[in-house]
Amino acid sequence: MVTINQRRIGPGHPVFFIAELGINHNGSMKMALELLWAAKEAGAEAVKFQKRNVSIVYTSEELAKPREFDRSILDNALARHTIEGVQYDVFPPDIWAQIEAGGLLTNGMLKYALEFGEKEFDLIDQECHKLGLTWSASAWDGLSAHFVNGFGVEWLKVASACITNRDLLERVKAKGKPIFLSTGSCTLEQVIQAVDILGTDNLVLLHCVAAYPPRDEDTNLVVMDTLKRIYPQVPVGYSSHSQDIFPPLAAAILGACAVEVHLTLDRKLPGSDHKASLEPAELAKLVEQVRRFEILRGDGVKRVLPTEEATMAKLRRVNDL
Repeated sequence: MVTINQRRIGPGHPVFFIAELGINHNGSMKMALELLWAAKEAGAEAVKFQKRNVSIVYTSEELAKPREFDRSILDNALARHTIEGVQYDVFPPDIWAQIEAGGLLTNGMLKYALEFGEKEFDLIDQECHKLGLTWSASAWDGLSAHFVNGFGVEWLKVASACITNRDLLERVKAKGKPIFLSTGSCTLEQVIQAVDILGTDNLVLLHCVAAYPPRDEDTNLVVMDTLKRIYPQVPVGYSSHSQDIFPPLAAAILGACAVEVHLTLDRKLPGSDHKASLEPAELAKLVEQVRRFEILRGDGVKRVLPTEEATMAKLRRVNDL
C-alpha cells in the first residue's frame, strides 16, 4: 500500500489517475496551465511533467544535429523569456546565438525549448495547489531529481528510459517519497535490479510498453499479474500510450491500482507525444467508466437485496430449501 497526501493506492482502493502532461505543453506556459485545468476537469488526481538537465542527458553532438520541428514550439519558448515582467534565460548562450543567426533548426533548440525551468514549475506548483492536484515530474538525471524534489512534491517518478540509471535510482530512493516506476522496454531482470535498489516500500510498479502508440498485440496487460506474483506487497498499475481509452480501461478492470495516460489538448498539435495521448473528453470518459466499474465490482459479499426479494415474491413458486 502506498499513500500520497492521505490518498491510499493499492488493492481495494479506487484507481489512482495520473495525467502525463510531459512535453505536450509544446514549450508554452499558457498551454501547460490549460492542461492542468483539463486534467482536473476530467477527473485526474495527479499530473506529471518531465525534467531534464539537457546538457547532461544529451551529448553536444546530439544537440547539434539538425532537426525539423514546428516553429511554433520555438516561438512558445521565446515567449517564456519574460514571465510576470521578469526576464529569464530559456536557452544557453550557444543555442541562443544559433537561434539569432537563423538557419537550420537543431535538436538542441527543440530540447531547450521544451524544457521548463524554476519559474515555469513555480507557476505549475501554484496552480496545482489551487486545483487540488498533486504533481511531479520524471527526472532524467540526478540533478533534475534534486530540482523536482525541491518543490516538495508528494511523489516521484522514474521513466522507463531511466530504469537502468543506477545513480538516478539511488538519488530518487534517497528522497524517501513514494516512487512510481515505469517498466517499458525493460527485461524482467532489469526491473528486478531496479527494485533491488529502490526497495519495495513506497513503490508502485507500472507495466508499460515504450511504443507511441503500442499495437494491441504488444500491450500484454497480463504482465501486471507477473509483477504482482513477484512483488505481492507492491501496488501494480499501467502507464498507457494509447490513442483510445480501451487499453487503460482494460488495465483497470484487470486490477491496475494506478493508471497513467498521456493527455493532450488536441492530438493534431505538432510534437512527438500528442499522437500517443488522450484528449480531455476521452480522459473524462475513461475516468467515468473506471469509476462505474468500481461500483459494479462491489465488495464480493453475496447478499439478497430488497429489490430481489420483491421480484422473488412474484416469481418464486417453490421454496422448500
